[in-house]
Amino acid sequence: MVVRTGLGEPRGPWFVSPGPVPDGGWPRGRPSGDGPQRPRGGWPGRTLAAAAAVVALSTASGAVAGGWVAGLDDPVGPPAASAAPVPAELVTAAERTVPGVVSVLVGAGRGRSATGSGFAVDDQQHIITNDHILARGTGGAVTVELPDGRRLPAEVVGREPRSDLAVLRVPPSAGLAPLPLARPGATRVGEPVLAVGSPLGLPGTVTAGIVSALDRQVRLGDNRHTAVQTDASINPGNSGGPLVNARGEVVGVNTAIATIDGNGSIGIGFAIPIEQVQQTADTIIGRGG
Repeated sequence: MVVRTGLGEPRGPWFVSPGPVPDGGWPRGRPSGDGPQRPRGGWPGRTLAAAAAVVALSTASGAVAGGWVAGLDDPVGPPAASAAPVPAELVTAAERTVPGVVSVLVGAGRGRSATGSGFAVDDQQHIITNDHILARGTGGAVTVELPDGRRLPAEVVGREPRSDLAVLRVPPSAGLAPLPLARPGATRVGEPVLAVGSPLGLPGTVTAGIVSALDRQVRLGDNRHTAVQTDASINPGNSGGPLVNARGEVVGVNTAIATIDGNGSIGIGFAIPIEQVQQTADTIIGRGG
């Protein structure tokens, strides 16, 4: 029998589907930390297995079939059709964003550790990230890995667990390029976005998608949030990284994804909207310097 768990298991705080279950309660996902995960067991039922197979097949078969048809009759012939061209503005946005994005490592070497991402927001070298990364690192030392590979100790300026945001600061020698923030209320459904971060410990990873929905009501952990939904691929380690538009402006902080049985991104990710990010970060920086 297939057991329904809302939209699946998050990588980040617990995600709970906003839809009610028959008993009037809320379906819960299961907790899971950021960073590489050990593969889990099989699907809980044949229905999910079949769905996974269909998804995998539909994703891969286009490329396989396309290559096979292109070479059927003419060994030279025209070149095989390539993927749709990437808009030039997204390439430019990626080039501008990556230098300001870092990997965040907490508690490495002692007790439980956690990894995630973060990004610089000003010339004072303040870095925004997710609070749940610090929480899962059990209060250990915080280290930031820069785009050039250097690792520097980071000061925790302040934390706001209810909004799942935290602000770090690294020494001026880091030289991080601050990312511009989008204007409040400017994000639109359907516009292209990039998720930038360190999924599975791979720094500087960029994935593309669109804004799937705005004002999505979700529960993350014990708190209700209004989130930006995106289909840009987000995986463990992306938490705390920026979701940016085609102009390279941050529209949200990647926080959680929905999965089926904990098996990676299924194209449903959630980011804290920039309005909340800016308000919380300004408050934390104002308090902590």
